[in-house]
Amino acid sequence: MAAARRNTAGRPWVELRPGRVERVLKPLVRQGIRADLVVLDPPRAGAGRAVAAQVAALGPRAVAYVACDPAALARDTAYLGDAGYGLRAVRAFDAFPMTHHVECLAVFEPAARP
Repeated sequence: MAAARRNTAGRPWVELRPGRVERVLKPLVRQGIRADLVVLDPPRAGAGRAVAAQVAALGPRAVAYVACDPAALARDTAYLGDAGYGLRAVRAFDAFPMTHHVECLAVFEPAARP
């Protein structure tokens, strides 16, 4: 958290809210608070259906999702799709050469409505 505070110092439009995402998001959604951009870096198990729905309820123009498990990312892509967000771009990074680990960065945006 100290590094996040240093990196966002002087940027009053950035708000840091530490804590378990499902606990931090619930009151924000209840209060009708909106977000411009959500950066989501869940554990290996992924974000899950409830968190995907809460993130979508904030109405961000984009969700940047950092994934360390492609299978969890695939599952959460479906959950975000159910919540109205479509996958716009994904990029894989071989951050740990000579291992099976792959990091992915996926960008989701509100799906176009017919």
